[in-house]
Amino acid sequence: MASNRFCITDVFAEGPYAGNQLATVFDAFAISSEEMQQIAREFNFSETTFVGGGSSDAGFDVRIFTPTTELPFAGHPTLGTAFLLRDAADGAAAVTLNLGVGKITVTFGDDGVLWMRQVAPDFRDEVAAADVAAELGIDVAGIRADAPCQIVSTGIPFLMVPLVSHAELVAARPGGGSLSEGLLVFAPDGYTADQQLGCRMFARELGVGEDPATGSANGCLAAYLRQHALLGDGPVDILVGQGYEIGRPSQLYLRARLATDGGLDVGEAFRVEVGGRTRLVAEGMLQR
Repeated sequence: MASNRFCITDVFAEGPYAGNQLATVFDAFAISSEEMQQIAREFNFSETTFVGGGSSDAGFDVRIFTPTTELPFAGHPTLGTAFLLRDAADGAAAVTLNLGVGKITVTFGDDGVLWMRQVAPDFRDEVAAADVAAELGIDVAGIRADAPCQIVSTGIPFLMVPLVSHAELVAARPGGGSLSEGLLVFAPDGYTADQQLGCRMFARELGVGEDPATGSANGCLAAYLRQHALLGDGPVDILVGQGYEIGRPSQLYLRARLATDGGLDVGEAFRVEVGGRTRLVAEGMLQR
C-alpha cells in the first residue's frame, strides 16, 4: 500500500476554522489523473491540490481538482499550496507554481498576507440582467442598471453580477447554473466594517454549490471593478467578504490597476492581484 503526506489548510481565513478548506497531497507524481479525481472527491473540499515535483528555481508542478473536474487555475488552492511549499523554497519571499494556465507567483507579505498575481483579464460576453435575475431568483431591479452582467476570466470564466444592496446578496438562490460555469454576485458593504464589498460564488457545474472563498473569481471581480470604474477612476485596493452565509467567513484582499494608473511593468496593460491569510489545520498520511 502506498502513502502520501497531505495537509489541510484554511485559505482567506482571518481566524481559526474559517476561510476555504484546501487539501494538498505531496509527492503525487506517481498518482494517476483518475486517482487524483477520486482523492479530490474523497476530501470533498472545493479543491484539492497535488504537488508533483519542481524546485524554487523552476517552480513547483501543481494540479488542481474539484470533486468533479480538473481546473487550470484556482485562487485559494494557489495560495494554500504556496504557503505549504515555502519551506521547500528555503523560506523565500516568493514561490512559483506551474499550473495549467502557466506560472503563477505567490509573494509573502510581512503582515502575513499572501499575494498572487493573476494572468491578465479577458472580458467576454455580457448577459441580460433579466436572465441573471431569473437564475438567482431575485427581482431584476435588484441588479444594478449602471453596470453590465459580464463574463470575465483570469484563467476560469465567471459571470460578474453587480447587485444593488446586501439584501439581494443574501436572497440570491441560483438555479441550474446554465449562464456560466461560475457566477459571482457582489454588493456594496461587506460583512465587517473593514470590508468594502460582500460577495458569493456559485459553481454547480464545477461541483461547488457555494464556495466559501474564491480567489480566481475575486481576481475577475477586481478586474471588472477597475475596467468599469465602479469604485472610481483609479486603482482598486479593497477588502471583500465571502462565505458568511455558509458559516465559513472569509476575507480577500483585491488589487487591480491599468497601465494608465502607473506602477506596472513595461508592456503590462492590466495587473490583478488577490491576497489572503492562510492557516495550517491538519496533516497526515493518505493511504492508497
